[in-house]
Amino acid sequence: MTITPSRPALLRGTAPAPVLAHAAFGDAAAVVADGEVLSHADLARRVADRALSWGPGRRLVLVEGANDLDSLVAYLAALQHGHVALVVPDGREAQREAMVAAYDPDIVCTAGARDDVRRSSTAHDLHPDLALLLSTSGTTGSPKLVRLSRDNVASNAAAIADYLALTPADRAITALPLHYCYGLSVLHSHLVAGASVVLTGLSVVDECFWDLFTRAGATTLAGVPHTFDLLAASGFEGRDLPSLRQVTQAGGRLDPDAVRRWSRCGRIRGWDLVVMYGATEATARMAYLPPDLAAGHPAAIGVAVPGGHLRLDASADERPGVGELVYSGPNVMLGYATTPADLALGRETTELRTGDLAREVDGLFEVVGRRNRFGKVFGLRLDLDAVEGHLRAEVDRHARVVATDRAVHVFLTTGRGRAAALSLAGEHCGVPAHAVRVSVLPQIPLTSTGKTDYAALRGLADLAEQPEGTTGSGSVRVDFVRVLGRPDVGATDSFVDLGGDSLFYVELATLLADHFPEGLPAGWHTRPVAELERLAAPATDRPRPRRVRVDTSVALRALAILFVVASHVDLVSLEGGAHLLLAIAGFNFARFQLSAPGGARTRMRHGLSGLAQLVVPSVLWVGGVAVLLGAYDLTTTLFVRELVNGSEWDDQWQLWFLESLVWITAGALALTCLPVLHRLERRTPFRFALAVLAVAAVARFAEVGLRAGPTQRYSTLVVAFFFVLGWLGARADTPRQRVLVSALAAALTVGFFGQPLREAIVLGGFLLLLWLPHVTLPTALARAAGVLAGASLFIYLTHWQVYPPLEDSGHQWLALAASLTVGIAYAHAVRPLRQAVGRRVLGSR
Repeated sequence: MTITPSRPALLRGTAPAPVLAHAAFGDAAAVVADGEVLSHADLARRVADRALSWGPGRRLVLVEGANDLDSLVAYLAALQHGHVALVVPDGREAQREAMVAAYDPDIVCTAGARDDVRRSSTAHDLHPDLALLLSTSGTTGSPKLVRLSRDNVASNAAAIADYLALTPADRAITALPLHYCYGLSVLHSHLVAGASVVLTGLSVVDECFWDLFTRAGATTLAGVPHTFDLLAASGFEGRDLPSLRQVTQAGGRLDPDAVRRWSRCGRIRGWDLVVMYGATEATARMAYLPPDLAAGHPAAIGVAVPGGHLRLDASADERPGVGELVYSGPNVMLGYATTPADLALGRETTELRTGDLAREVDGLFEVVGRRNRFGKVFGLRLDLDAVEGHLRAEVDRHARVVATDRAVHVFLTTGRGRAAALSLAGEHCGVPAHAVRVSVLPQIPLTSTGKTDYAALRGLADLAEQPEGTTGSGSVRVDFVRVLGRPDVGATDSFVDLGGDSLFYVELATLLADHFPEGLPAGWHTRPVAELERLAAPATDRPRPRRVRVDTSVALRALAILFVVASHVDLVSLEGGAHLLLAIAGFNFARFQLSAPGGARTRMRHGLSGLAQLVVPSVLWVGGVAVLLGAYDLTTTLFVRELVNGSEWDDQWQLWFLESLVWITAGALALTCLPVLHRLERRTPFRFALAVLAVAAVARFAEVGLRAGPTQRYSTLVVAFFFVLGWLGARADTPRQRVLVSALAAALTVGFFGQPLREAIVLGGFLLLLWLPHVTLPTALARAAGVLAGASLFIYLTHWQVYPPLEDSGHQWLALAASLTVGIAYAHAVRPLRQAVGRRVLGSR
């Protein structure tokens, strides 16, 4: 690995030596982009041609750091050919124009556009050592830049390649943006080692990202803490990635428990976790934790990178053994720039005071806090004073800003500026909308000396992030906590991750509808809380819609339970609701239990949690009725009636639907949790469900033939195919598959009851479920449907004891209303029990 001289040859009128001497690796692959593979030699030629197109003379070149080949070539043309590269985020026109106005670059390279060569020679006095300018505050838009030299870039790239043991066989994928110093360091270190980089703008939650990763044979994955949240939510731990050699982490502190988790995952899967520490002011990396020490020292940042040195300044803190972390090495920046005149300055610093308070344990450094007014959210280092200045100038002169690891907190003294503060802070910080929270205080707390008490504000920020808080964009998380009874709901958790079932789905969907006036996002139950909070409309922007979109399964459950009870009280004769509910249950089984990330053991825990939340409240009710009224015997109470009772209808058959639902769900769960079948179902979910339906259909025809008898139509083995039809419908992703499922549903349903209206209700409802994801209803009706659907199983459970006395006295409408009211009340009463049972089965996290 070659570290080249610091002085660019352009100053001497000759061809400059590149900062990253990688062309010597010749025909070895350097970049994979859009299906094209460029060798190191090819890349060097393209870079040289781009630089040649700008003409002679050294200049200041602004480059948008997009993860595409054009932007990469433009950046390397500036870096490798003696120019000064000023890298800004792509797609943020306002920020780019602000930098253009502040620094007046000679050339502007915008992603997807022709280079704007604004002048034939530079308008600036550029110091000979200067090579790269990066924002000191990530994407806050601050005009304060870090000045980096050629030696800074080359030495840090070589150091990283050294401790990561990179070789030409390695290949990174751009999971981070190239305008971010961490993303650039991945590029630099791989190029100097003769390795290669796969360019993509895809997210790690996108399945296409992993298809590309596998096809390209990537060996290295880099991420900030938020990346690991997304990995956990998207089932990364269960992915088979044979080429993956190491996963690196930087950009903020990763929780020690998470370090242990990912280190353990890596050992099992055959890759190393490398925790790193750095800052833009140190070009990128200052420290790393050797992978074999991660499990035993998960809170440590490790040791200094090769060629660097770390020490503690004990004067910065009163605690024994704690001091400010100070770094020195060849990668320490030249200094800062705030105006174009600063670009002429040489080295102003030889060591970097990080602002982090640290201690040394067993020869490893461990960060224990910060002493200044910078923060990190999602790996972005934010200049809180700069953000605060914008807010005080434009929103509220008393505005104050603090940051936690999870969010930027803005404190105002008037509520009139809440929306503006939310927008402005998000724009200047460059973080997702859900990571900005705005609170209104009667007055800003002050210290005894009259200064802003930021420690008190940080305490308020921590309090606002607790589940009980209801401020700002955290209300989506609050709804999750309220419905599921899970105070530990995290930003990366989804409804499915948390063991949500079909009943909680309805209740939560009803609450979340307030945050999404245009309708809940597709597949919201599998999306992380953080993503939902980002997508949610700000409270101030939420209109009160007259009509809302409702999940079709919710509307059908409400309608089905109405048909069941109304038919039983002899108001109407619309039978078939219970069988439709069975199909919807199968549909939701596939959506929730089978969609939970992780392996067979995780699927089993989620499935048992859902079953327990149905069985325990049901057994309590049935057992109470058995003891107090003598209406049910022990076999009905324990849901084993079919094993011992005859085929003649009596009161013990009243709960056939719940008994069938419990046993069919348990059987389906056991089947899909067998390791071999679990893997098969994961690989081919539609074909697997189709095979199960074939077995269920054979069982039905073997037992009753085409038409089921008056009691047979309620037996578990015979009705199982309805459940599996729903399961298959949920796995039908293409129109062709849905047409096949529709045909199978018609073939299996028509003639089953020998009652055309009943068959039409079941088949029609199922086809709506299959083909129409949402229905639009008046807001009031949608809320009523949500309440009925959420309580549907408990309405079915309890209505047998409620309606008979009222029906016998001729009060059918009152019988209907009372049945619905008691079922809804019982569902509400047992919700804490269901939450507790669910947590117990799932286990503490």
